[in-house]
Amino acid sequence: MSLPDYKSSGMQALPADTHSPVMHLNVGGQLFSTSVSTLRKHPDSKLAELLSRPPKARANVQGRYFIDRDGSHFGAVLEFLRSDRLPAENIQEVHREAVFYNIQPLIKRLEETPQLFGELVGRQQFLSRVPHYKENIEVLIRIARAEAIATRRSTIMICVLQTEEELGFYDNAISSLEADKESVVTFGPWKAALSVRDLLDCVKMDIESRGYRVSVQPHVVEKNFLSRSYDFFHKLTFTWW
Repeated sequence: MSLPDYKSSGMQALPADTHSPVMHLNVGGQLFSTSVSTLRKHPDSKLAELLSRPPKARANVQGRYFIDRDGSHFGAVLEFLRSDRLPAENIQEVHREAVFYNIQPLIKRLEETPQLFGELVGRQQFLSRVPHYKENIEVLIRIARAEAIATRRSTIMICVLQTEEELGFYDNAISSLEADKESVVTFGPWKAALSVRDLLDCVKMDIESRGYRVSVQPHVVEKNFLSRSYDFFHKLTFTWW
């Protein structure tokens, strides 16, 4: 946890009174009060480090310990420390805070919830088998933003090759494409039972989680009796306004 150095910032500091039964915290501007025993409940956590000897942080002139982090979900973390109760919503956000504060029991309990279990054990395990998946997501966003000038939509071609056999047709498939071949982003192949539609759903989900509006449609290629047609291509469209 990154805590400010009050000596170097010139702020007046008071000695940390870890003998007081009540601790007052300022987490990113949101104020919380709790007991020392609550913060010390899991000794390896970063919250317990606040009360270490010598202390990792000092109280400010109002007697509050400042943690320079968004406090929106700190209440859920504190509730778990008090009562072992899990939040009913914002599971991923609270999990991120649990990881930051290194509260291992909370991390484990949250990862066993249906929301995170499916994400971590199902979707993320699948995506780990798709070569360069995360890098390709960044490339898609970068290309779309570069093509957004004076336009309402940016459309990028995606090539999805599920198997090694399909990869063998890659050069012929690209050659048959009339669109700009240089900006085609290719996913696959992968060794998992999930389908091309599953992969496209993941692409859409991960880009939309960044705040973008996107849609995915198959790229229909006009059939030519002299050449083979391929269904590897899809159009990813970003809508800006």
